[in-house]
Amino acid sequence: MAVNLFLSALYAGLSVLGFAVLFNIPRRSLLWAGLCGAAGWLVFRLCSSLGAELAAANFLAALAVGLCGEVLALLRRQPATLFIVPGIIPLVPGYGLYRSVYLIISEDWPGAMAAGFETVLVALVIATAILLSTALARISGRIFRRVPKPKKNLI
Repeated sequence: MAVNLFLSALYAGLSVLGFAVLFNIPRRSLLWAGLCGAAGWLVFRLCSSLGAELAAANFLAALAVGLCGEVLALLRRQPATLFIVPGIIPLVPGYGLYRSVYLIISEDWPGAMAAGFETVLVALVIATAILLSTALARISGRIFRRVPKPKKNLI
């Protein structure tokens, strides 16, 4: 199981790397964006394997991507969006959207409504987690800036 999780995270990181190239992320940030996306996918897979609901697993994974992107933005002195936008690509509910459209075409209205609701819920959860991680980074940045630095002895 551990090998499967590692390979899954590796493949997710490679897909994020591909999207980062597509989004013209600077070369020096490509690997970091891939690692951020791989970390988010690893959190998603771990939560899913532990029995978490789809929305909860996506929330925790998107929160991990957001926090990872904010930390990398501070460390690398680059915008957090360079790491967050490609990092959430593996979490985007593309299959749910496909399934809901397929069920609409098949005229399975209750199934289409359920699949569409779940897809919209996952999208909202991802957006909320990114918003929360950005807010936490801003709040913690303000708190740490207010802490006085120790004065140097002039003697």
